[in-house]
Amino acid sequence: MTEIDRALRELRTVPPAGEADAPLPVAGTAVLVRDGRDGPEVLLMRRPENGSFGGAWVFPGGRVEPGDLVAGAPEVDDARRAAARETSEEVGLSVDAAAMQTLSCWTPPTGIRKRIRTWFFAASVLDAALTVSPDEVVDVAWERPGDVLERHARGELTLYPPTWITLHDVAGHRDAAALVDAVRVTGVRMFSTVVRTADAGPVFVWEPDAAHDPDAPLDAPGPRHRLLTDALPWRYLADGTAL
Repeated sequence: MTEIDRALRELRTVPPAGEADAPLPVAGTAVLVRDGRDGPEVLLMRRPENGSFGGAWVFPGGRVEPGDLVAGAPEVDDARRAAARETSEEVGLSVDAAAMQTLSCWTPPTGIRKRIRTWFFAASVLDAALTVSPDEVVDVAWERPGDVLERHARGELTLYPPTWITLHDVAGHRDAAALVDAVRVTGVRMFSTVVRTADAGPVFVWEPDAAHDPDAPLDAPGPRHRLLTDALPWRYLADGTAL
């Protein structure tokens, strides 16, 4: 059973009435970047097997807590403060929330039992010692994004689609500053996830894919924005082109 199969085994075919319109808890995730010897590196940590994203490599982050809330502030800013706080708690790095550039927002599919909308933020940081929270982190590493994707393609580690797509998006820059500048220029990417079932395995679909409408067939003509996870390596299709 793959990591995606495990994550989707509780997916309900018919979500409860009104679930799509129900308010969602919010979380913030920090994509921290430093300059390495062979190019920019991102900080990843491996979660314990018995928790959320069990055994997967993820970026630091977690749910918005009362202390992150500021009256009248937009949701994204509360999530930004949560991402900075969680980074300090999980790996001991102090990051200025105001310096974190909004990268993306992920709304999970209906039908899963734990739905949390998660904002991703990118920030360049200097090399510093890490202090890992043993209850939340099994392992931690600075890695080049492309190297992580190659290891995943060989089946050596577990990733979930938001982490995989983010690594894909930030790979290939000459240094940390160029990576964060590219995020600023690209703007915030919005991912409202729909999971479609194909014979070979689950397909993660986002707008403007023609199959984002669950009533449309998976092979409906039109643009493509989807991740095929039936086999390794995963295949990302955007605007009709495999990337």
